[in-house]
Amino acid sequence: MSATEAASDSAESYPQLPATSWAVLGMLTLGEGLTGYDLKKWADWSIGYFYWSPSVSQIYAELKKLEKAGFVTSEVVSEPGERGRRVYQITEAGTRAARNWSRDAPVEQPVLKHGLMLRLWMGHLNDPEHLKQLVRTHIANLEDLCDQTVRRGKLASNEPAWAYTVMSLEWSQKYFQNEIDLAHDLLTQIDRATEIYAEADPVDRFGNPVLREQGVWRSGDI
Repeated sequence: MSATEAASDSAESYPQLPATSWAVLGMLTLGEGLTGYDLKKWADWSIGYFYWSPSVSQIYAELKKLEKAGFVTSEVVSEPGERGRRVYQITEAGTRAARNWSRDAPVEQPVLKHGLMLRLWMGHLNDPEHLKQLVRTHIANLEDLCDQTVRRGKLASNEPAWAYTVMSLEWSQKYFQNEIDLAHDLLTQIDRATEIYAEADPVDRFGNPVLREQGVWRSGDI
């Protein structure tokens, strides 16, 4: 892209769209005509490991908005004896918008919603051995995800156009491995937390611990 073209592609030249729209446009920039179902499968195959995988209904809803905006086009493709499929392709305007968004959008703080840690945070409500079993299940799930990213990264490495996909899958594999290491450390930390919790003051009539000093979390210093 020339300097003149780059200058014309200002930060204002991409609209405010939900992340699902940019994910859909991003997948369509790789030169394939895809159905909504194709996009769902590809999201599960790639971006689902480091961002999230939208539902089929979400994808179709976004495709309708993108087509209305002129960012994608669609046509019904039929094979003999088969039901027609609506196939979507990105337009020049859609490519430009996706490029500008990926270049100029603010870098946001990742949002972590860790269901297991929320349950461990309430660990005083459960037996330590049960907590450890939850962690072991978490580790097994992560190991499966690690294996998937390795396999798909190897497959994607055969296609030069997917170089950044391979990079993202390799990052995901390292992320999952780090999470596995942290989870193994949790098994030891649960024992330590159990020892410390034994020193807590007597429980109330519901079995909940009684804090020695209530409202400490209201302080701006913690």
